[in-house]
Formats: sequence, C-alpha cells, structure tokens
Amino acid sequence: MSEESASRTGDDGTGESGAVCDGAGESGAACDGGPEVRRLADWDADTLLDLRRQYGSPSYVLDLDRVRENYRRLAAAFPDAAVHYAAKANALGDVFEALDDEGAGVECASAGEVVRALDAGVPSDRVHYTAVNPPAVDLDTVVELWTDGVAADLTVTVGAEDTVARLATRGYDGRLCVRVNPGVGAGHHEKVQTGANAKFGVPRDRALDVAETATQAGMDVVGVHAHAGSGIHDADDLDAHREMVARVGDVAREFDAAHDLEFVDVGGGLGVPYREADAPLDLDAVADATRDALGDVDAQLVVEPGRYLVADAGVLLTDVNTVKETPDTTVLGVDAGMTTLARPAIYGSYHPIRNVTAGGDGRGEVRATVTGPICESSDVFAEDRPLAEPVRGDVLAIGNAGAYGYEMASNYNTRPRPATAVLEDGSASLARRRETLSDITTLEL
Repeated sequence: MSEESASRTGDDGTGESGAVCDGAGESGAACDGGPEVRRLADWDADTLLDLRRQYGSPSYVLDLDRVRENYRRLAAAFPDAAVHYAAKANALGDVFEALDDEGAGVECASAGEVVRALDAGVPSDRVHYTAVNPPAVDLDTVVELWTDGVAADLTVTVGAEDTVARLATRGYDGRLCVRVNPGVGAGHHEKVQTGANAKFGVPRDRALDVAETATQAGMDVVGVHAHAGSGIHDADDLDAHREMVARVGDVAREFDAAHDLEFVDVGGGLGVPYREADAPLDLDAVADATRDALGDVDAQLVVEPGRYLVADAGVLLTDVNTVKETPDTTVLGVDAGMTTLARPAIYGSYHPIRNVTAGGDGRGEVRATVTGPICESSDVFAEDRPLAEPVRGDVLAIGNAGAYGYEMASNYNTRPRPATAVLEDGSASLARRRETLSDITTLEL
C-alpha cells in the first residue's frame, strides 16, 4: 500500500504524516485522493496506544487528513457536481471546517446541524436544510437565522406540502428544494432504505403541485432532491441508485417548463467496505451510472456523501477490563458499549476489531466475543471474532467508526459519552472532551 498523508510512522505499512506520495496506491487512486480504502490494519499501533494514553478510554479518533483525501477522490469522480457533506454522519466542527476548506457544502438533517455548520464558518449558500417532518422549534430556528441574515442564502428542502405551509406561516420566502419520493430504495439495512418509504419526500406525481404552492407563497424553487438510502455498495444497490436517479431526472425535466432549477440533488448513501475482504466502492462506476441515469438536465448535479468521507477516517479505542473463558468462547469485556457505538446493536453491523496492544509480540489467537458494560444482550460488538490473545488492560481499536459513531452515542445507564481526538498535519489534539457525570445531571432541577 502507498503511503497515506493521514498515517503515522510505524511497522505496519503506513508512512509519516505529510509524506510525499511517489505514485498511485494499491487501488490506483491518485495521491491527492489517497488509497480508495483505509483498513484498520493500516493504522499505526504505537500512535493509537499513545492517543489512548493521552485521552483515555473509550475515545474516538478522527483523522482529518483522511477526510480530506476522501473528499478529493470523490470530487474528482464527480468533477461537475457540487458535493454537500451529509452532516448526520459526523457533525464535529473540525469536520465541517476541513471540508469547508475543500469547498464542500453541508446537508443538514436538523436545525442543530445548520447552526453547527454555520458556526464552523460554512457559507449559508452552501448549506441545505433537509426538513423531514420538522419539529416547530427546528423551523423556528432556521427561519430566524434566515430572517436575521445569518443564513440568508441557505436552501430548505421540503418533503411535504405541510412543510411549505408551515414555512409560509413563519414568513419564509427564500430558496426551496422539493424532495421527491422516487419509489425505490437501497442501502445496507432496511432501516436506512429511505427511497421507497412514504415518510420521505413528496410522491412524484405531486411534486410539481407542491412546487407551485411554494411559488405562490413567494418562495424561490431552485432544486429537486431524492435519496435512495444509506450504505449503497453492491451491484443491486447500484441498480436501485441508478433507477432512483433516472426517476428524479424525469421529475427535473417536468420542472423545467415552470421553474428555473439550479440543481438536481441525488442524495448520498455511498457505502464503504466494513469487512476486511470487501472491495472498495467502485466510485467511478457510481459516478458514470449517476450521470447516465440522470440524463439531459439543465441544472447542476449535487451529491451528498456522508459515511464515505468520514467512516474509514475514524477508530474507537477501548480498554479490555474483563477476560472470561466460557465453554463456547472467550468473552472480552470492554469499557465501550452500545452507548458508545450503537451500530452493531441497532443494525447488526460489522466493524473490524484489532488488539493494538498485542501487535508483534507473538501472542496466539483466540475466538472472542467482544462485549460492553451495558446490561443488554444486544451490547455486543463482535461474536466469535479472531483476535490476538487478550489480557486485561489491552487496548482494542474498532475500525470504520468515523461515521455514525459519536453521533448516535447516548447516556443510557447514565454513562458519559467519550472524548474525541483529531489528527491533522502530523499532530493530535482534543476536539471534544469526555463527558462527566455532572454534565449529565446538571440538567436536572
């Protein structure tokens, strides 16, 4: 594997941060974009152990240089498109700032994400607020930001005619995008396949009527939007994505006669290989399929990647506190749990796991079940997973944790959320301190 600008000096094939790339990586990717995928084995063990010593356990680590690499690779595959980062994957301010430096916009699923993007310095003309059955407080916040001029140029995407009426009641007559339900979904789990779910978007045969209602209320209809789902990775998913894009292209052409569209937003959902043997997403194939399916539309293409930009840029570090031999497996208890990383409990998701303490010291291998401290049988990160033989005090790294990790963390069992450290230009810093019990209880009256 070629040297990554985001990696650290070590014995496992990674190079120094900032090292000059002397050719394409094993994937054939250009240097600026880095290799197509970073595996958990590519993280330097000494660096991870040092971060554990500095910031405690459990802690998230996010490599901002890798986020930039992922963005550049995607932007090269979609040279004529605007890239808007789906903030729900990881709404850390440092991520917004890094991607803003690269020229990315931000797609926000809540008013809170809008505020955080603006606070990070993202210009409002690159902020899209995708309102899905928005609570009143969300609409109040966003419209107030727009009225005050803080977000004068943001775009609100609506998926229901009700939302148009609620915006009009609040005096909003700014930029509007209509989200269409394409009737076809895709993704890694049924819970994230949005394209065919009635919750999301306006039925295609009602989209133009909703746009007319918005125009009559004085709003400027500037785009149409659709999204198939999250974690699109295999051929079947790509076929569904292609069909979704074709359908939203048809809607955009229907809009042409009545509205001067600036953009057609085909969502995100680009997947990453969580399992070690899975191949990277064929990004060029996705880009080609997207352009071909969209067809001739007189508007700019917008894509909204989330996990693709941040997933392999992050790991979760956690200490082993219990090693228990049972007739069926070796149970490893760690101090992270489903409150720290919820994806395995919610979706049955696979995350690679590595014993970084045991690297290179000749330990044997065991089949282990890695569990957290939560009193729930769902609090399991892996079952029967081969790992270097553990002892209490070892540090495990859980890979591909940069997306939907901290964002989905909770205080269940009154457990404080972890710290987050960031790596950038060869140095580490604390981006978000660890919560304390008093942080949790301070809201009680």
